[in-house]
Amino acid sequence: MSMHVYRGFEIYPLIYPHIAAPNGSPHNYDAGFDAAVKICLRGTTDTLTQSQTFRLRDNAPFDNAGDARRASVLYAENIIDDNRDKQGFFSNGL
Repeated sequence: MSMHVYRGFEIYPLIYPHIAAPNGSPHNYDAGFDAAVKICLRGTTDTLTQSQTFRLRDNAPFDNAGDARRASVLYAENIIDDNRDKQGFFSNGL
């Protein structure tokens, strides 16, 4: 799993096939991909202190995994930026 760091937060894109494969069948990657993103805040001892997962609903399904991954990272960056001055989950790290 790839990880990106943005403003002190770790961003983990979560990419998966749009249509789940039945047991024993291969995935249908031609149906596209859905995406979610996990945003984590680490403590000073490198322990996880907070995390939250968000599902991307716009533009789904994505044509390929690369597009879904890029959209996940951009979505997380926007969430972090939009919550910069608000109380709650993101207020401690920004």
